[in-house]
Amino acid sequence: MISAKPPAGRPAKSDDSPILLVPYMWIGDFVRCHSVVKLLRTRWPNRPVDLLSSALCAPLLDFMPGVRKGIVSDLPRRRLPLGQYRALADTLRAERYGTALIMLRTWKSALAPFLAGIPERVGFAGEARFGLLSDIRFGERKLERMIDRMGALALPRGAALPVQWPLPELVVPKADSDAWLAFRGLNKTDRPIVTLAPGAVGPGKAWPPEHYADLTRQLTAGGADVWVLGGPNEKTIAAEIVKAGGPNAKDLTGNDLRDAIIAMTIADAAVTNDSGLMHIAAALNTPTIAIFGPTSPRLWSPLNPLAAVLEPEGEPVAEANIKQRRTAGVDVQRVLEEVRRTLAERPMPPSK
Repeated sequence: MISAKPPAGRPAKSDDSPILLVPYMWIGDFVRCHSVVKLLRTRWPNRPVDLLSSALCAPLLDFMPGVRKGIVSDLPRRRLPLGQYRALADTLRAERYGTALIMLRTWKSALAPFLAGIPERVGFAGEARFGLLSDIRFGERKLERMIDRMGALALPRGAALPVQWPLPELVVPKADSDAWLAFRGLNKTDRPIVTLAPGAVGPGKAWPPEHYADLTRQLTAGGADVWVLGGPNEKTIAAEIVKAGGPNAKDLTGNDLRDAIIAMTIADAAVTNDSGLMHIAAALNTPTIAIFGPTSPRLWSPLNPLAAVLEPEGEPVAEANIKQRRTAGVDVQRVLEEVRRTLAERPMPPSK
């Protein structure tokens, strides 16, 4: 039985008490969350900000300015193991958080902060969790963009949303990049590097593998190196792409998100689907050519500027019907032209 009251003896939040963010664990939304971190650090410079994280997203924390630490916990989605939730609550209680911003609408996402006795627990109403939140907000469904939903929880109740949210930012120290290149046995040459991220979650969002292979063939023939990024699920696609590109194409897919983060900070340009790696590339300020199909760039594009947003050609499609589109409608030559334009505009390295 779960007590209806939080643990007693918990002090009220103070001006220097840490803040915990409980974000969505999709990579793109996790990157978006850095806008909220920046907002909180501006509002309360003396209050550290931590993020609850999955093991998958944890590497991002090392490159997010303003984040003190991450609390890594991979809880099951379809079960409620109370022992694990109580253990997580014990970890949170030891950090003495004054506030938790719970961005998910699920009942389970509010459970550990409640059991930890965090005095201020802010979240939108959902799944009958009124007893678990101390500050319940309404109107989430009126906010179209994910960043507006997440960021609203960091503002005072009823406050107007800003015209522009702080931009997410990922910063990779040069020492980390140099060490990664040496570990991987890669050399930075005069050839430009283009990273490809062929993975995506959801039907129709992934540009066809044969299109990526054709693009790679033309890029390597034109004097570029191509690095293919993604998780284990992209291994088969990466093999097809690398085969088309020859010796100047590399398969860098794997289990560690850190590989993709560092590879994209080194790259001169990135080509991505609407995916988590698109948000990473944009937050790294790497010129990014993003391919959209059944999703709206207005709603799902990164806050950071992109080098190009490519959508299927044809008559404009109303957002209500946009799920019918497929990325296959984006021609290879359009992507190639944008990559070439982006590479031509990149700043030249300083002369030695």
